[in-house]
Amino acid sequence: MTASTPRTLAPTRLDPLPLGAIRPAGWLLDTLRTQADGMSGHLDEFWPDIADSGWIGGDREGWERGPYWLDGLVPLAFLLEDDRLIGKVCRWVDYILDGQHADGWLGPTYHRYPDPPAILPPAARTHSPLEFEPWPQAILAKALIQFHEATGDERVIPALTRLYAKIADLITTQPLESWARFRWMEFLVGIHWLFERTGDTTLLRLAVQLREQGFDWTAHYSDFPYRERLTEEQCDLPGHGPNNAMAIKAPAVWSRQSHDPADLAFADRIIDELDRYHGQATGMFTSDEHLAGRSPSQGAELCAVVEYLYALEQLISIGGRPDHVDRWERLAYNALSAPFSPDMWTHQYDQQVNQVACHVVEDRIYTSNGPDANLYGLEPHFGCCTANMHQGWPKVATHLWMRTRDGGLAAIGWAPCVVETSIDGGPVRVSVATDYPFDETITITIDGPATGMPLDLRIPGWATGATVRMNHGDPIAAAPGTFHRVTVTGPCRITLHLPMPVRAERRSPGSVALYSGPLLLAHAPASRWDKIIARETVDDWAVLPTAPWNYALVPVDWSALPVRRTATVPGTSPWSRDDAPVRVMVPARRLSSWEMVRGAAGPIPECPVEDDSPEELIELLPFGCTDIRVGEFPFSNSNPSRLIRTRVNV
Repeated sequence: MTASTPRTLAPTRLDPLPLGAIRPAGWLLDTLRTQADGMSGHLDEFWPDIADSGWIGGDREGWERGPYWLDGLVPLAFLLEDDRLIGKVCRWVDYILDGQHADGWLGPTYHRYPDPPAILPPAARTHSPLEFEPWPQAILAKALIQFHEATGDERVIPALTRLYAKIADLITTQPLESWARFRWMEFLVGIHWLFERTGDTTLLRLAVQLREQGFDWTAHYSDFPYRERLTEEQCDLPGHGPNNAMAIKAPAVWSRQSHDPADLAFADRIIDELDRYHGQATGMFTSDEHLAGRSPSQGAELCAVVEYLYALEQLISIGGRPDHVDRWERLAYNALSAPFSPDMWTHQYDQQVNQVACHVVEDRIYTSNGPDANLYGLEPHFGCCTANMHQGWPKVATHLWMRTRDGGLAAIGWAPCVVETSIDGGPVRVSVATDYPFDETITITIDGPATGMPLDLRIPGWATGATVRMNHGDPIAAAPGTFHRVTVTGPCRITLHLPMPVRAERRSPGSVALYSGPLLLAHAPASRWDKIIARETVDDWAVLPTAPWNYALVPVDWSALPVRRTATVPGTSPWSRDDAPVRVMVPARRLSSWEMVRGAAGPIPECPVEDDSPEELIELLPFGCTDIRVGEFPFSNSNPSRLIRTRVNV
């Protein structure tokens, strides 16, 4: 360890609660139950790359797919206390831990990687099999850490200690390359977790070596080269969507070791650059498979969505900033919920904000993805999202509440749940009853403690007019974009009101997106699902419009529009067109000149659009409740500057 390398880690501002301390309730429980009953809970029964994975002694893929699936299944199983899923998790963990090699390596020593899609340019087809290729070990460590939190299994810490010693030895003769070089920060998450439990400073030395061998994301974003949709020649690993989503947390994770506030702050530079040149109304950036510009018809890969969420979960813990939580919620309640069928048996590789058809088109607008990338199916385009998508919702649930450094709790994201933990040695139970993000009211019931406990309640940045009411007292104004602190002494009941009128945000180069709270609102024309590939397990489906999609909004005082809110239906997932809990009718005009181009919605016409077609009302739903949709609109005939906010980003 160099003299300049600290022997400690900077503390996080907020500490996530261990897996099992938060239990989902209400619509969130229904969503996770749907996920367990869908592909996530059954993938190992029929998909060869999991069912016959090299990680459990099979002869199929032994690279990232097994650990990816396990990384999502572990929290899903224990959140639901599902014996069937817990049994699957234990089978995998037992096989991997009991089979640890004498030198510390976990899993296969030769990672058989599936052939990369031919659509990728040669520069991106760097997936030759490598002996002792370390990248999948970083994913496995995340799964094992969660398993340890849920079970206290005493094998995990010694196993990870031996594994990291092996990796330290390995990279002295085989420096990081390919995916591991661009994803070095993923190793540091597990290394720092282990250091905090063992105090072994050789782990911090390993982290230094990994960063030194890894791609310099700070230099890359200091002079960001990708300011437009990438060309075929640029489609390499620095422009790869999931790599960039993972990179968002790189400077923040490293800041714990560097103790340099500039490293933590640099995460915002990465987010800002992605927003400026590739940002979407969902809070996501385009990546189909590589960075693709700001057009709402470009795709966003599901792998990148779940990795962005995980990056933000790390940022929120390390930095404790409410604006990062706003981004996290916008991603979860829009970009995560949209690319699944309501039963969560099928998913898309790519989603689009303006997704007016999901079909096979040879001449697609994507940077490097194939013609089937936005189908709903088993593994459209490529199977990495089939393996990796499972971590999204369970990790959202496990990060809803965190501990504060002064012995309290912080409400991070809002969703129905129950928290059971201890503060200063005394038990605390927090029950959150709400239909948020579909409803404006959140009721928090707290049992204990007897002494004063700080409680930080996140007030979203969009929540103008928010109020907090303690027991039967008067409502107190709460500032948007802050953690509103109250002190709890004994049992109490807290009611939050977060007003959600329709608000508008301008998008580049002049279109508009409408929101209610964290929910992006979208028009979902009538559609039909056509089966195009039939299998014994999961079919592939095209979704085609059966009604017009090409509307321009008529500027009005959108904040005055009535929002129809209905309670979520117990036992069902709310993320479907039929059960959508939020509906808004808006005036619009159909634009016959706005047509499909290369299988997608054409460029948004220059606004305001001059059009004489008759005005009609169209219905908007939450983006996550739609299959095909328009979420970014042109507007017609008049200057809406007095009605539309100019803010583009979250």
